[in-house]
Amino acid sequence: MTKAQLLTRSLLSLALSAAFSAQAATSISFSQQAQSADTQVLLVSPDSLKQQQHPMLQDARVQQAINAEQFSAQYGKKLELLAPATGVSRLLLLGTGDTAQLTAAKTNTLGGDLTAYLQGKSSLDQASIDATVLDQHAPALAQGMELRAYTFDKYHTRKSKPKDLKLALVVPDQRVAATRFEPLAAVNAGVFLARDLTNEPADAVYPESFAAAALELKKLGVKVEVLDEAAMARLGMGAILAVGKGSNRPPRMVIAHWQNSKQAPLAIVGKGITFDTGGYNLKTDAASIFRMNSDMAGAAAVLGTVKALALQNAPVNVVAVMALAENKISDRAMLPGDVIKSASGLTIQVGNTDAEGRLVLADGLWYARDKYKPRAIVDIATLTGSKVGALGNYYAGIFSEHEALTQQLISAGRQVDEELWQLPLNSKFADEMKSDIADLNNNGKTTGASSAAWFLQQFTGDTPWAHLDIAGNALSSSDKGVHVTGATGYGVRLLTEWALKQP
Repeated sequence: MTKAQLLTRSLLSLALSAAFSAQAATSISFSQQAQSADTQVLLVSPDSLKQQQHPMLQDARVQQAINAEQFSAQYGKKLELLAPATGVSRLLLLGTGDTAQLTAAKTNTLGGDLTAYLQGKSSLDQASIDATVLDQHAPALAQGMELRAYTFDKYHTRKSKPKDLKLALVVPDQRVAATRFEPLAAVNAGVFLARDLTNEPADAVYPESFAAAALELKKLGVKVEVLDEAAMARLGMGAILAVGKGSNRPPRMVIAHWQNSKQAPLAIVGKGITFDTGGYNLKTDAASIFRMNSDMAGAAAVLGTVKALALQNAPVNVVAVMALAENKISDRAMLPGDVIKSASGLTIQVGNTDAEGRLVLADGLWYARDKYKPRAIVDIATLTGSKVGALGNYYAGIFSEHEALTQQLISAGRQVDEELWQLPLNSKFADEMKSDIADLNNNGKTTGASSAAWFLQQFTGDTPWAHLDIAGNALSSSDKGVHVTGATGYGVRLLTEWALKQP
């Protein structure tokens, strides 16, 4: 192993230790032998159940309970037995369904649900989990377990210490499982960064403090650059400057570059509105404006992706551009009807100050295209309410006229259970974005999600490009699967998977 690889492995260990000690009390280890624990968890498939492949399944009392409950080991089904054998106070049988049909995404969800179940047992502090039936999918189970163990409780003054669950996964080959888990743990660390940034209130995360968080990645070998107002003005970035000028906390453009390949880079661009009042087109729905600290989830996702790639020393060249601003009301704020000039040279009439995300992305997309000449660009943003109306939080919307790129991203999303659904994008939407006095209007009249995507397309040139609208996906309203209530870190797993699979 080279010195560089040893350094990366050491950095990974340190970063994950810091992340999980603060955010996830659950610790997971791999073993080839069952560990002594009062609680035993046995993952079983219909075949392993039928063939009684595990000694526990051969116990007469266990068989009696299985028959009585008609437990058939279907995916996600559980059967709990109390004191089924000497030295075991609790046995949980967890069905995997047909293991040939298991995917990494389904195994992640199984792991998330298992963590939630074990956390719900007040007297439980350790368990041995026999995952040998999963074979190569055991690391994915551990990934899902850790994702669900995430907590964000730093602002609670009355809180008990999180339960420190010690979980030992029994696997066919301990070394192989640990090696396969390393990149998954790196992805989890990226997801946790994105969740943390998105969960923070707006008085903690604003353009300058977000930039400070990005600068921390320099410790991992990431090249990080921060453009302030003067630098953006020299580059002609009138769109992002217009959005941010109403706030006394100025906008920033942050560039984080993980360059570990000689190929032309892939560019990922994130919308980073750290709080969105709507501007003078003020948001009037209390529930909506309450959540607007999460309007930077796209920027958080691309920063988390860079961290995930850096921690695993990924052999890729990825540049992330984060366009950061607060959309506030003041005597300096942009007004409906104003005309601004973007860095690309196109002029934009502000039809609606609450359509600000596409304005900051316009300059971010131009910068990524002009400065880095990427072979593909993907932007990610909590952009439109109409996307939520179309797809809810079941899918994120994808907009692109580049079929190969679209299919790459859809496939990556399916692999990690961050699924995409393609929505229309073509010149039919151009009329919606016309202005009488400027090149473009930033406000579509009817088709909000597609017209917004068409607007963004005007700043991407000939570069293969796709837009991901993650409105509705950035937050979870309940604990479910690998997510807890709050920020999901949506996009980190998808973009990491996509970047790693590019030829």
